[in-house]
Amino acid sequence: MLLSGGLDSATALAMARSGGLACYTLSVGYGQRHAAELAAAARVAAALGSVEHRTLQVDLAGIGGSALTDAAIAVPVEPTAGIPVTYVPARNTLLLSLALGWAEVLQAGDIFIGVNAVDYSGYPDCRPEFVAAFDSLARLATRAGIEGRPTRIRAPLLHMGKADIIRAGLALGVDYALTVSCYQAGDDGGACGACDACRLRRAGFDAAGVADPTSYRYHAQPSAGR
Repeated sequence: MLLSGGLDSATALAMARSGGLACYTLSVGYGQRHAAELAAAARVAAALGSVEHRTLQVDLAGIGGSALTDAAIAVPVEPTAGIPVTYVPARNTLLLSLALGWAEVLQAGDIFIGVNAVDYSGYPDCRPEFVAAFDSLARLATRAGIEGRPTRIRAPLLHMGKADIIRAGLALGVDYALTVSCYQAGDDGGACGACDACRLRRAGFDAAGVADPTSYRYHAQPSAGR
């Protein structure tokens, strides 16, 4: 299970656990602006019963090209057209590759990823086509796949709206106060309330009609729900 520390991957983990699966969780420090989400991932892993949680390091800041890995590129605080500058080049390809390697070692049958192609920022590596393509790659590029034991790529949230994701997670006991979604969170996880991730998160809680437990530190106040 790729676990970012955000709302979506926490929900995907809860879904996998509810299906009776023993889950090993993997987070990646890829040079992102803050480490708050990695701390959140460790909290979520513990709360939802991960068998083992690991954090690997990959220096995507070394190639830059994203507001999440290059401090010289500002995180947009207003909606933008097209693929936003918060897109990290090839991030999900690299993260799934790391997960695929560990899955082979564990002889795991599934890799779960919390990507969503409904309420999302338009990243190309969150689309159904990408998930299907990587699933095919996993069959071709691994010993397990060649020997007839391919690891499947599972994306249970792919076609769900944010409100439905939140409702599903709450029904499974996810404590969203443990999670961090903000692209420019403070060291304590306090969210800006203005970036794409914050806007999508707040809108999801509003649409779900439940209180948003997020600590917004800079530009917004938490939703009171309806």
